[in-house]
Amino acid sequence: MKAIIYRPIGVIHTSFKDTAGVPIQPRAAKGIKGSIEILPEYAEGLQDLDGFSHIILLYHLHLHKGYSLKVIPFLDNTVRGLFATRAPKRPNPIGFSVVRLIEIKGNVLHIEEIDVVDGTPLLDIKPYVPEFDKRNKFKIGWLTDRVTDAKNKRADKRFTTT
Repeated sequence: MKAIIYRPIGVIHTSFKDTAGVPIQPRAAKGIKGSIEILPEYAEGLQDLDGFSHIILLYHLHLHKGYSLKVIPFLDNTVRGLFATRAPKRPNPIGFSVVRLIEIKGNVLHIEEIDVVDGTPLLDIKPYVPEFDKRNKFKIGWLTDRVTDAKNKRADKRFTTT
C-alpha cells in the first residue's frame, strides 16, 4: 500500500501546553476559547464558513507516540479494544472535535469548546450540520453508564496501554 501523506492547513492555539488538564471531549470544554491560524495558501477556503455556528476539526495528535490495540480508557478500569475507545494513542493519531465558531478575522478562526493542546496541526475543517451528522437511534456500548461522568473531566495522562 502506498504511503498516505497529509499536510497541515493550519495550527490550533489554546491555553493547554501539554495533555494534562485538557478536557477529554469538547462538551467538557464549555467556555474554553482558542483560535486557529489557517496558513495563507488555504485562507480563501474559509469563504462562507462564518455562517456556521459549529465546525468539525480534524487534526494530528502530534504529542502522542506509539499505540496499543488494548487500552484502559479514561472513563474505565477495564481493558478495551482501542477502536472501541477515543484514546488518543492510535495507529494514525487523528483527532476530531466539534467546536463553536465565534468569528473569523482574516485567516484566524476564533473558537470555543476546544479540547486540544496548543500547537496542534490542523488537517481539515468541515461544517457541522445537525441534520446530516446527528443520529436518532444509536448505541454507545460500554460507555452507556459513563457518559455523564465525562462532562467535567480533564485529561490526566492516564490513557494506559497493555
